[in-house]
Amino acid sequence: MVNITEKSSSLRIAIATATVSVSKIETIEAIEQRKVPKGDLFEFARAAGLLGVKKTSDLIPDCHPLPIEYTAITYAIEGLNVIITVEVHTIYKTGVEVEAMHGASITALTMYDMLKPIDKGVEISSIKLLKKSGGKSDFKNKQFPDLKAAVVVCSDSIAAGLAEDASGKVIVAKLEAMGIEILDYMVIADDFNTIQEKVKALSGAGRDLVIFTGGTGLSPKDITPEAIEPLIDRKIEGIMETARSYGQERMPYAMLSRGVAGFVGETLVLTFPGAKKAAEEYMAALFPQVLHVFNVNKGQKH
Repeated sequence: MVNITEKSSSLRIAIATATVSVSKIETIEAIEQRKVPKGDLFEFARAAGLLGVKKTSDLIPDCHPLPIEYTAITYAIEGLNVIITVEVHTIYKTGVEVEAMHGASITALTMYDMLKPIDKGVEISSIKLLKKSGGKSDFKNKQFPDLKAAVVVCSDSIAAGLAEDASGKVIVAKLEAMGIEILDYMVIADDFNTIQEKVKALSGAGRDLVIFTGGTGLSPKDITPEAIEPLIDRKIEGIMETARSYGQERMPYAMLSRGVAGFVGETLVLTFPGAKKAAEEYMAALFPQVLHVFNVNKGQKH
């Protein structure tokens, strides 16, 4: 199975279709008049399709078991064709496109089984995904070349040359992968005045985004939030709430991080933990969707 532990739950929707073709108009008439000998074709097939959606992970080895929040199965008759449409919703870490296609195929097979006594020319065709949405696929391959960023590592030991930075390099690499230009990458000591000076110097000055990594914990030297919070003009609590919630699902101490986020002038300032794994998790939890904040800040609607 594909590892989906780093993904975040979100509303995911998939719509799939299948076509059942009959060979004579009398078959269509029997369907419409509810005269198929085996029973009501639409209702039997719908019940089978619903079970097919729910049982997908039992039959497709690499599919993850997931909660099915909603399924709708509808029909349209076009000439000698019955068009099946299956729509599936979930709030989970992975999509439901296979579930929707599996539901469409089971619905079509049930129709075939019920129609074969009265029509030997029934065929199933065009089982396909019509539409999917949700998760990071909505942002797949999206690039942000117009955004400029700075990454600041706050650490006495790294600044003194006693340790090597890992979290800052992770952040830089992930931002660059989204096409964001890194104007600054630097290491500074855990010093209140130095941190504030960097916030003031980097905010504006062509930087849309500044990420500080390190100093968000509870040790005596962790003063990054205290230095940055007084300079924030518009605090955005939801950003750090989302990151901490994401981390807490993966390790028990994420709740102890005290990071803050918000706009300093027109620059979005984020504060991440200094551990490499934590920085990776914060990037996974927030990006690229957090970048929508720049559109909203310019007056665009959600």
